[in-house]
Amino acid sequence: TYFVEPFIVSIHFLAELFNGNYGLSIILVTLIIRLILLPFMLKQYKNQMDMKEKMDGLKPEMEDMQKRLKEESDPKKKQELQQEMMGLYQKHGVNPLNMGCLPILIQMPILTGFYYAIRGSEEIATHQFLWFSLGHPDIIITLIAGVIYYFQFKVSQSSMPAAQQQQMKFMGLLSPLMIVVFSFSSPAALPLYWAVGGLFLILQTWLSRKVYQKAKKTEMQASTN
Repeated sequence: TYFVEPFIVSIHFLAELFNGNYGLSIILVTLIIRLILLPFMLKQYKNQMDMKEKMDGLKPEMEDMQKRLKEESDPKKKQELQQEMMGLYQKHGVNPLNMGCLPILIQMPILTGFYYAIRGSEEIATHQFLWFSLGHPDIIITLIAGVIYYFQFKVSQSSMPAAQQQQMKFMGLLSPLMIVVFSFSSPAALPLYWAVGGLFLILQTWLSRKVYQKAKKTEMQASTN
């Protein structure tokens, strides 16, 4: 009622505007969802860039501490160094675990709604779009979605601190792999949603970078005047 029905109604309504083309309707619904999520994603990007700047400023001190930690053999002194490191994070207002999970959590009911809307509507499930049927798995659109999400991750890495980039390398491979594995047995409309959403995220990251750099430049000019 609350997650599935609105998607069925929206997809059917927009499909009527495109002469019954459910593929174009799903693409438009995807773009509308991404535009709704845009403020959350922009805020997440700004937080990541602020943290990146702070982490870059901490880098000399952190490298020195990490070197001392590696060379230290006394467990008690190691613990003291770790506490000192955490104190350094707190002093500069850095939270290395702050990954910004809210946009990901918001997307879970959206994906669930999409999945059951496609499965629950015979018109959507049997519709032919481009070379595939929206209601049946398709290997080509599945691989396209996986490749797009891999490139999307590579683009988004530029906003992460160097240490976080290393930590997130595994996620960069796991995320597109999970999309591919899940899409193998899912209606092709789902990887279509991911492919369009991934392209939007690449454009969004590029736009966020431009806006953030411009805002920083204006802020620096204001502080010097």
